[in-house]
Amino acid sequence: MRSTPLRAPPSRGLVLAMLLVVYTFNFLDRQILGILAQPIKADLGLSDAEFGAIGGLAFAILYSVLGVPLALLADKTSRSWVIAGALTVWSGFTALCGFANSFWHFFIFRLGVGVGEAGGVAPSYALIADYFPPERRARALAIYSLGIPIGLAGGVLLGAYIAALVEWRAAFITMGIAGIVLAPIFIAVVRDLPRPAKAAETQAVPLGAVFPMLAKKPSFWLMAFAAGCSSLTGYGLALWTPAVLMRSFGFDLITTGQFMGSLLLVGGTAGVFAGGWLADRLGTVDRRWYARLPAIAWLITAPTFAAGLVVPMPAASWVLLLIPNALNILWLGPVTNAVQHLVPPRMRATASASFLMINNLIGLGIGPMLMGGLSDYFTASYGVDALRNAVILCLGFYLIAAALMMLAIRPLQRDWVD
Repeated sequence: MRSTPLRAPPSRGLVLAMLLVVYTFNFLDRQILGILAQPIKADLGLSDAEFGAIGGLAFAILYSVLGVPLALLADKTSRSWVIAGALTVWSGFTALCGFANSFWHFFIFRLGVGVGEAGGVAPSYALIADYFPPERRARALAIYSLGIPIGLAGGVLLGAYIAALVEWRAAFITMGIAGIVLAPIFIAVVRDLPRPAKAAETQAVPLGAVFPMLAKKPSFWLMAFAAGCSSLTGYGLALWTPAVLMRSFGFDLITTGQFMGSLLLVGGTAGVFAGGWLADRLGTVDRRWYARLPAIAWLITAPTFAAGLVVPMPAASWVLLLIPNALNILWLGPVTNAVQHLVPPRMRATASASFLMINNLIGLGIGPMLMGGLSDYFTASYGVDALRNAVILCLGFYLIAAALMMLAIRPLQRDWVD
């Protein structure tokens, strides 16, 4: 009997394109919550603090913690199957959000979204590292990270139009069903590359071996906490900026979606790609640029974001906000690539998950709820401007992130693993 030949692996470009589509759905499902804040709060009678808990804490609790065991599972088994399974789970719970009728229903369904999305990112980083050589890896990671601005922009636009034409519940159900349909297509296209045929222990590295290696490296902690401070503000802004625009400029839902969608698509796409391209160009000559680039970007992000939120004219606000929307996520390509090089190749997914756990516990777990809580606290003094003032106060975390990343420059050179 003639044996069936193995199929040739898919092209790098096709794999990257499919990973990008899945990552786009990841952020579509996150950002759709921000644009629908006003109708959801009105329908369910939620305060800013409660909505901040749904948008941040509920998602972060299991998303951050389960990322590590799911990454270990991906390193031991199939990265592509773990990603497809994660997509199915988070899309199913996104659809269920459309049926929530209380704070606790919504909170529990968002926990489920976090469970699913926990299995998507770290295995994707590892697949990209498998398919792309080191000199092209930061650009590949940056292209993958375009899923963030594309997903954020698509979330605000689709969410606004669906909610305006039907209702907010239909937006969640539509996005959830679309993700479930995508999962079998993904698994049919994307496959793991063969791993070295060595002893079993080289294929299944326990967390107890990976995390102590990372913990001994100062660059890991500095980059993780820097990214966490940045994400604290970034995730808070993603959830609350639509509401700030509605309260400051009197925008309706569709106008807010168009304003935010164009900002995120133009600025975010340019910033993510520029970060990867610059990191590959500069980082191959001097590895310090993998940390230096994000630090410079964050130093510019804080004041320009503040200026864009306080200027009274919408057109001027859009121009000013374009700059920080490009710079605040420029770090994704350089830093995620640098984290890949803190450990040997077989540990990459677990190392990425360890980094993401810290980043997301700080960013998602604190940012949206902190801004919502500060808004409620400031309401008695500032009224309609309370939320905007809470957001501006939290922009200071970008400056803390820049300082931490500058401190990471020197140890990163020592900690690098080729």
